[in-house]
Amino acid sequence: MIMKMKLSGILILAFLLANGCKPPEKKTETTPEVTSGIDRTVLPIKEPIPPTNTELDVRNATLPEQFKVEAPKDAPNVLVVLLDDLGFAGTSAFGGPVPTPTFDNVASNGICFNNFHTTAVCSPTRAAIKSGRNHHVNNMGSIIETGTGFRGNTGQIPQNVTPVAEMLRLNGYSTAAFGKWHELAAWEANMSGPFDRWPTRQGFDKFYGFLGGETNQWAPFIYDGVHPVELPDDPNYHFMEDMTDQATAWMKYQKALTPDKPFFMYFAPGAMHAPHHVPQSYIDKWKGKFDGGWDVMREQILARQIEMGIVPKGTKLAPKPAAIQEWESLSPDEKRLFTKQAEVFAAFLEMTDHEVGRLIEAIDDIDQSENTMVIFVYGDNGTSAEGGQSGMYSEMTYFNGVQETVQDMLKKIDKWGGPETYPHMAAGWAVMFDTPYKWTKQMGSDHGGTKVGMTIRWPKGITAKGEIRTQFSHVIDVAPTILEAAGLPEPKSVNGIKQRPMDGTSMVYTFNEKDAKERHTTQYFEMFGNRAIYHEGWYARTIHRAPWEKTPRRPLNEDIWELYEVANDFSLVNDLAEKEPKKLKEMQALFLKEAEKNNVLPIDDRVFERLIAANVGRPDIMAGRSSLTLAEGMTGMSENTFLNIKNKSKVITAEIEIKEGTAANGILIAQGGRFGGWAMYVKDGLLAYDYNFLGMERYTVKTTEKLKPGKYTVKFDFAYDGGGPGKGGVGTLYINGNKAGEGRIDRTQPGIFSADETADVGIDLATPVVETIGAEHKSKFNGKIPMIKVEVM
Repeated sequence: MIMKMKLSGILILAFLLANGCKPPEKKTETTPEVTSGIDRTVLPIKEPIPPTNTELDVRNATLPEQFKVEAPKDAPNVLVVLLDDLGFAGTSAFGGPVPTPTFDNVASNGICFNNFHTTAVCSPTRAAIKSGRNHHVNNMGSIIETGTGFRGNTGQIPQNVTPVAEMLRLNGYSTAAFGKWHELAAWEANMSGPFDRWPTRQGFDKFYGFLGGETNQWAPFIYDGVHPVELPDDPNYHFMEDMTDQATAWMKYQKALTPDKPFFMYFAPGAMHAPHHVPQSYIDKWKGKFDGGWDVMREQILARQIEMGIVPKGTKLAPKPAAIQEWESLSPDEKRLFTKQAEVFAAFLEMTDHEVGRLIEAIDDIDQSENTMVIFVYGDNGTSAEGGQSGMYSEMTYFNGVQETVQDMLKKIDKWGGPETYPHMAAGWAVMFDTPYKWTKQMGSDHGGTKVGMTIRWPKGITAKGEIRTQFSHVIDVAPTILEAAGLPEPKSVNGIKQRPMDGTSMVYTFNEKDAKERHTTQYFEMFGNRAIYHEGWYARTIHRAPWEKTPRRPLNEDIWELYEVANDFSLVNDLAEKEPKKLKEMQALFLKEAEKNNVLPIDDRVFERLIAANVGRPDIMAGRSSLTLAEGMTGMSENTFLNIKNKSKVITAEIEIKEGTAANGILIAQGGRFGGWAMYVKDGLLAYDYNFLGMERYTVKTTEKLKPGKYTVKFDFAYDGGGPGKGGVGTLYINGNKAGEGRIDRTQPGIFSADETADVGIDLATPVVETIGAEHKSKFNGKIPMIKVEVM
């Protein structure tokens, strides 16, 4: 076993040295031509007033010059690839255990940055990378689902921070976004709008993807523009493949019609965010490759990183958090389960890198590689430790306060990663994929939470190949980099709104000058109370709360601060707070200054409390309402825009019509899916109600007499037991006012049903609440539903 591990490490190292980043060589700088004569600081570019024509006969008139907006000459195509939840050691070019040939190929033909940072969480990073402004300036202090009423945290992108996609579109680019969005204020994700912050109003001509923070890769709820997409009846469907097909088709079509018009594409897979869904053929290749455990593999990763020059010689491995168990202390069952989790994660990463590779190949196929700037950000934050100590077969258990046991999860081990699971992995693996750092995603005050693998390739503008850049850089630097590369100024006004200047610094100065003096010299970090400040080689931080901790360690004003000189301490292991108290106070004062300037204050360290809109002053379109009247065809209602029926009594009343000559079948109304939800339906003529508790327990209340053709008023009455959240109750069915069935529902979900599944009338989209009914077209009610009303008490 040891010999196999050593041989594997040698082979990986040889591959990395041949294909990854290498020590830089001096190259000369080239930049695109900067346009002149057109004022591009005010967008849209003003259309000139056409001259008045005095000629009577058109045959004698001079054809006026046509006004059209074109990008600057030789402006590059731009592809930004942003992966999800993958840390610093996620790629093989950065020493990781999973070969990522697509990332490595781009790195070996361009430059990679070993000091590139994110915000530590999804929505904030995404808003920042697109706008060039800090995440609180975007009102994205956290994920959109935890927005509050305070400036900096509302979840609503302001008009004065226009994203770079809109700037490029108004300067003559075609623009498209594919995959994960997660920047739309929670209450605006509905078919009544407003649509101002939907992707197609944020600068993108085309959008194909999902709006929330995660999706079921086997059965996603996706949009094409603002229109929901019906999934194909294909048992092998996977969203990662679908979004790649859509992106390549759009790009080829765009270039076929307008070959001289540059494109900007934002390609953001849901990977590597949970759920980790991947075909079995990928999983099988990884069997046994994580048997060594996270402790040994962290050491192996660091050794490769040092050998490759990704981290400086002498870099020490930061200690694991105390909550992460020693691998050798685990039971055989725990090791068996945890290695399977890592195998599935690795398979998902391999598949994702392969699909990104298909997109890169498509650029080559249409001869666009030379003048396409490819920016790979392989992670919007560090790898996620939200799986807790043991991982979970369904991430929804985490959001409902239910702890899965190892023995329960082992029953699902052969299905891990498939459609019947919604899995996450143990936190120890997250720490490993964030090597050499201590912490993980959510930790805005540790490089394990913020630093990720990043590489840029642009043959026409970057002559360096395989070189490393060590200058501090941040996701807010991407937008100004794109503008400078395209020869475009940062606009002062967009669509009539004066713009807040970008906070980021263009990275173009590093492209062909590896020793260029660092220009991004100050950067604050804050996430859920974890906060830090970088300034001219120094880094001060405080650990306020770990991802698996339900409450902060101490009040904000009692937090303990640490101090590091990062130029000599790459992995943050030598705390200088006691030796340099004056410097620490300077850094703390600088943090407060930056926090005030960027709308960070007041700091909000609440987490689960913020999921409930009423707790934090977040708008809720259902606020103050106790009923919702719907009808057939009303589908795709997200949990944040539907009446909250949790932890209370409810009544569902429906008017239905059953056609002559048919046996009634199908969903009347459903919310959620396979991993938690409820549905009222008819099966073989029998009226029924199912409650699916996290996919773990199912409760059914049904009638015994079949419904004949005709019109009916049917009702389900749920009398909640009370006494706190997540309790049970008694459900009763009525047909035309007469009691027709009754049953007990012992447990209900107190938190959420799903991150991406919806409430639907007349059909159950994505995955089924009721397996015997099915989902999508199979679940469609074969009668009529003129009215259905949901009431809560």
